[in-house]
Amino acid sequence: MRFAVNVSMLFVDLPMNRRPEAAKQAGFDAVEMWWPFTTPEPADAEVDALLSSIDDAGVELTGLNFDAGDMPAGDRGLVSLPDQQARFRANVPVAVDIAKRTGCRVINALYGNRQEDVAPWRQDECALANLAWAADAAHGVATVVLEPLNSYENPRYPVLHTTHGLDVIRQVQATGGTSIGLLYDAYHMQRMEGNLIDTISRHGAEFAHIQLADSPGRSTPGTGEIAFGRVLDALQDTGYSGMVGLEYRSTTPDPFGWLSPSARSGELDTRPSDLVTA
Repeated sequence: MRFAVNVSMLFVDLPMNRRPEAAKQAGFDAVEMWWPFTTPEPADAEVDALLSSIDDAGVELTGLNFDAGDMPAGDRGLVSLPDQQARFRANVPVAVDIAKRTGCRVINALYGNRQEDVAPWRQDECALANLAWAADAAHGVATVVLEPLNSYENPRYPVLHTTHGLDVIRQVQATGGTSIGLLYDAYHMQRMEGNLIDTISRHGAEFAHIQLADSPGRSTPGTGEIAFGRVLDALQDTGYSGMVGLEYRSTTPDPFGWLSPSARSGELDTRPSDLVTA
């Protein structure tokens, strides 16, 4: 289990290409990010500049989102939107190429909001086809992950629970898609389900990626209601050995003060709760 700073949520006072170095200076060797470009097919020079900033900082890119539309305007992915299928499929090879060039092993495909003028079944059919297509394109490079979100902030997003996300994944797998898994975000699932440790105990072996923020404010761990030491111990008990993305808003003077310096880089060699003050 290792930690990666989500540089789309942290160090936001800096330009994106300076954030990997900021993460390194904070003691981390890995970063993840949402789709960092304004278009699904950015110019080669834009991609090269970003990847150079990651390489120059001496950090790994361990998580990336596919193009998810206009996130500030409320978009939450393109996967289930029939009128955006061409855009999504144009973006997939670009994201997979970035993953191949960096060694990134996880690419997040946000499901997309419900559209008033499209039948839900048609959107779900579109999503299954797109997820299978993306998983096939990423095979051998990265795992495509699907993330349930919370309905309080995302009222039109339909995948809201762990079991629903796993059901979608199993449907994709039934069509032959193997490079697909669940992104379990403790913040979103605390808001929707609670009982994080019970859910992790039952389903943690099926998680492909983990993200953390405290609830209810999507804030720095230790400022809300989640006992992160116990949550991380439960993940370790399931055998989870992947990355844990720190995807929260900085709400304290030291956004990483909850995590001991020795835990910020490298594999944990002790119980996570021994390294967590939150």
